[in-house]
Amino acid sequence: MNDHDSTYDTDVIIVGLGPAGGTAALALATYGVRVHAVSMFPWVANSPRAHITNQRALEVLRDLGVEDEARTYATPWDQMGDTLFTTSLAGEEIVRMQTWGTGARYGDYLAGSPCAMLDIPQPLMEPVLIKNAAERGALISFNTEYLDHSQDEDGVTVRFRDVRSGTEFTQRARFLLGFDGARSKIAEQIGLPFEGELARAGTAYILFNADLSKYVAHRPSILHWIFNSKAGFGEIGMGLLRAIRPWGQWIAGWGFDMSQGEPDISDDVVLEQIRTLVGDPELTIDIMSRSFWYVNQQWAEHYQSGRVFCGGDAVHRHPPSSGLGSNTSMQDAFNLAWKIAYAVKGYAGPGLLESYSPERVPVGRQIVARANQSRKDYAGLREWFDPTSDDPVTAGLITLKAPSPEGAALRERLYEALEVKNTEFNAHGVELNQRYASSAVVPDLEAGEEVWGRDRELYLQATTRPGAKLPHAWLVGPDGTRVSTLDVTGKGQMTLLTGIGGQAWKRAAATLDLPFLRTIVIGEAGINDSYGYWRQIREIHEAGALLVRPDGYVAWRYSAPVWDDSEALTHLENALTIVLDRAPHETPSARNGGTPQYSTHAVPIVVPHVTADDATPASTASITPIEGAHACPARTPASGTI
Repeated sequence: MNDHDSTYDTDVIIVGLGPAGGTAALALATYGVRVHAVSMFPWVANSPRAHITNQRALEVLRDLGVEDEARTYATPWDQMGDTLFTTSLAGEEIVRMQTWGTGARYGDYLAGSPCAMLDIPQPLMEPVLIKNAAERGALISFNTEYLDHSQDEDGVTVRFRDVRSGTEFTQRARFLLGFDGARSKIAEQIGLPFEGELARAGTAYILFNADLSKYVAHRPSILHWIFNSKAGFGEIGMGLLRAIRPWGQWIAGWGFDMSQGEPDISDDVVLEQIRTLVGDPELTIDIMSRSFWYVNQQWAEHYQSGRVFCGGDAVHRHPPSSGLGSNTSMQDAFNLAWKIAYAVKGYAGPGLLESYSPERVPVGRQIVARANQSRKDYAGLREWFDPTSDDPVTAGLITLKAPSPEGAALRERLYEALEVKNTEFNAHGVELNQRYASSAVVPDLEAGEEVWGRDRELYLQATTRPGAKLPHAWLVGPDGTRVSTLDVTGKGQMTLLTGIGGQAWKRAAATLDLPFLRTIVIGEAGINDSYGYWRQIREIHEAGALLVRPDGYVAWRYSAPVWDDSEALTHLENALTIVLDRAPHETPSARNGGTPQYSTHAVPIVVPHVTADDATPASTASITPIEGAHACPARTPASGTI
């Protein structure tokens, strides 16, 4: 679309501004694509919700240039993971576990990524994404409800309603992205096929303020698990105290029997329960909010239909165990955004977009299974409970501590069960070992089937095999500062990665002269493998080559050395043809008939421009075109949020 073409109001419409929608808006705006992102709510998430931010999600933020800003709102890594299993915060500690890579696994995590684990509650993460998306050109609209859409061969027409005035309006876009949560209208309307079940268990959550520093500051952790008979219902069978803002704001959680309806969470009941979990009968608390949530185990088997795509909680619905929800949602968006951008700009054919579901569906299916299994794996930690007693915890603890064969056997089993929980709390492989198989990846047929040296869920296996994430290795930049291999790739471009011996590859890329392809020669231009870490992990000859996608995944590799320019050109062009669904020798302008098919130029876009103070009934409300406006409210939480 050129600057004077009014066929489309915007290139991409995003519905939902959670972690997935916010990431997509930020990425697309960063890539120079016009995007309008909407939310039916007046501001960001009104409860802490997702919080664990793993290394891969931080790598996404790093690539988009907001990692440091997000870090300012986070609980740091060293305060996340001395996780207690105790009778109460003030009571007897049973076992303890170093989680989120903070213990014996610390070296693995440091070697695997340039980014640290962080804990960033969702209401603090979302504004970082949204603010930066707006600053980079995205149009952000709150109080805007998605109603429905229709699509044709050329685009999507979307109908909205301004929730303040009732005004309905439509917009035309090239693509529609549905990141509209677990009750996704868009997923339902395009008929995505789902497997699994919803609401198979229930949990009560109470957000409260109380200074618990004296109980936890010396053993810091985000999660504390409480063995207590009053909070012993369900698969987990323990109460939870989760730190939101250490160490003064918390969530208390416990399961309930859904067959008996929602439990009483009146002030007196909640106060007694929290005092029991903390172990302080005189504790004073300030209750901020109370809610129920339900355990889902459902995933979509396909994420797209024509020009409409879904991601995030709209396609994988699961409990928070393992801390995978927002992390996976952000990666869905990051995987899709560059493909949408390349389609809009004419860099790629339609086949590239078809790679989204084959790559992300297996990940969604895996994390739904993992999160639900993590809940079930708590059972072993409760085997010492005495089910014959009115107080199973107190009675069971006597036997657990007994200097007897029975006590010794129970203690051994307890530690074995604790070891199993590494699959929830130190599952580095679950977080970083995704392997993509699609038309956007050219397999290395000479490499054979990948052999896993250690447990695939627990340990990262870094590799340059096509379909894997580019391994992190520290290089040295021109000013002597360490930079990661992830820092010299990505940023919206395909990267041809080679060594000093790979001059034929460098000349081949120069011959193609493509606007989306950069060449990085490790060993020249101030990018040096001074430590030799890249040599240890690259798995190809110095004069071989890797083609790395904008999302950091290896699209293709040529392991053997190539010295001839024409050979390098043939191999590189063939790889780009396959990965991007391009015709050989094709240029973006050729695909688009000689004119640009997108624009970052600000154009009038029809959005209801009203406030809560001056909203009028739908029959009389006016609609004001906003020239390139960013309808992003001040960063102040709505009533009832934290």
